[in-house]
Amino acid sequence: MSFNHLLKKSSASTQSLHIRKEVVTTKTTIRTAPLPSAAPRSNGLQPSRKQTKHAQDKVRRFPSHTVKKENEATRKRRTPSQGLVNFSSDDSEVELEKQEEGSRKKLKAELGQEPDLKRQVRNKTAFSEDDDGIFSMVHAADIPSLDKTTKYIPSFEGLPENTEVSLQYPSASQRERYLLMQPRTKRSDNNDFNALEDIVHVMHQVIAHYLPASQRELFDNDATGYPKRLHRAINRKSEDELKTVIGDWNDALSKLRSEGVISKILDEYHSIQPDLVERILSQACARTVSLGVKSLREYENGTDNVYGELLPRFVSRILREDTHLKSDQIFVDLGSGVGNVVLQAALEIGCESWGCEMMKNTCDLAEQQQREFEARCRLWGLAAGDIHLERGDFLSNTAIAKILPNADVVLVNNQAFTPQLNERLTSLFLDLKEGCRIVSLKSFVPAGHKISVRNLYSPFNVLEVEQKEYFSECVSWTAAPGTYYVSRKDSRKIKAFAARNE
Repeated sequence: MSFNHLLKKSSASTQSLHIRKEVVTTKTTIRTAPLPSAAPRSNGLQPSRKQTKHAQDKVRRFPSHTVKKENEATRKRRTPSQGLVNFSSDDSEVELEKQEEGSRKKLKAELGQEPDLKRQVRNKTAFSEDDDGIFSMVHAADIPSLDKTTKYIPSFEGLPENTEVSLQYPSASQRERYLLMQPRTKRSDNNDFNALEDIVHVMHQVIAHYLPASQRELFDNDATGYPKRLHRAINRKSEDELKTVIGDWNDALSKLRSEGVISKILDEYHSIQPDLVERILSQACARTVSLGVKSLREYENGTDNVYGELLPRFVSRILREDTHLKSDQIFVDLGSGVGNVVLQAALEIGCESWGCEMMKNTCDLAEQQQREFEARCRLWGLAAGDIHLERGDFLSNTAIAKILPNADVVLVNNQAFTPQLNERLTSLFLDLKEGCRIVSLKSFVPAGHKISVRNLYSPFNVLEVEQKEYFSECVSWTAAPGTYYVSRKDSRKIKAFAARNE
């Protein structure tokens, strides 16, 4: 990247450039941002501003609804959901515009960003029965045979071995098969898979995110709600009662789907909340990455190949609050590991999402997880953005070199990168477009960096950096809180420096 045009040399061969000896402190001096307060939990999908004539004089309420806490070993805390807004209709077009503007501002304040009106949540293919909804996926029933490190036993005493049930998801896709089994002993990494727990989690997510308020009450009340009935069947160790509950669930959910109730709900929203995204990610991981986790031991301490993950709630904050990523933008993860963040961005935001990883076994797991994730999205009836996982060194990968100049957000988990690699990475940022945001665990710009004539061509000069703090249990390698950095490509300061020193 050349700055010669900024210096405005009239004739390099006959004139010398006279610059006043001035050193300017740039905005790369790191600012700190306070930790945000936790937002209230809510129903999982955010409503659009669209109001129809059929809704005149009626108020559609979106009640706050808490999904039961899930015991996720690899994702220790979930991102709090944001509150929802009540919308109403009015005959007056002017009044409606005022209501919409007020609701939009309130929603922006709660989410920390403008509603993404281009985001379409429903996967239309998933609600079509043209292909009978059959596609390749890893059923829960396959896990006991695929998991070579764990001995599985029936879910409760008296249950015959290899007892199988099928569970209906919100879409028109095939039902998932479950063997009612659980690990004999807990795994050392706590990545246990329990079929009945997974079924209960699916029920809670569907109730919270896919049903109108009236049906939500019927599906989840203490007397006849499906999760309560399922718990009672488990406590009574009744195979027949358990199968009856799941059969009734399947019939009721299929009826709502065939009547168009679920499609209507999904079509009203422009966002998927983190807890639902996390459930889908957890399912994809349990059926792929968790079964091959030993291969991640190829990473070596003291090199650039040390494996560590940003956990989902931290990623949600980065995508929603720090970078305000939209569905028509591009996300790139340099050093994407098994692809967790790439998949999360594609589903939670709906954007085009890229990742690049060089370790072979990790790339294999990432591709397995991508296939399962895409199957899970269809099962849940949700649309994700285009996903691209590249193999190789991101410094020399051709596809990454082509997409980086168009990227809107670049994530680099450089916590364990060597100084040499961080320096080479910084040079890549010269090719980024203005306004692109770079999220990293270590700052690429030294604290107190100043523009001077000597370092005029340094890539540090085009980055504006803000230091932020994350909560405890936001990363896989420590439970402690820590700092991270959000940089923005901004060449205006170097132009201003050159103009002052003509």
